[in-house]
Amino acid sequence: MTLEGLLIILIVGAIAGWLAGQIVKGYGFGLLGNIVVGIVGALLASLLFPILGIAIGGGILGAILHATLGAVILLLLIRLIRR
Repeated sequence: MTLEGLLIILIVGAIAGWLAGQIVKGYGFGLLGNIVVGIVGALLASLLFPILGIAIGGGILGAILHATLGAVILLLLIRLIRR
């Protein structure tokens, strides 16, 4: 993995984690937490979406949308478990 690829992963994770925190109110994790939530959300979405038959476009915006939806699912699951 190149330095550029790692930087893109970190930026996409940060944006996706922040967006998911805005969508699911009450969750703010800071920069590092947003990156982790975004990356884990992207992994979760990459496992779930093909099973459900959901396809999202390519490119950087598609990656951000993909990771954001996965992060929202992750935060909602965390909210359910905490209750």
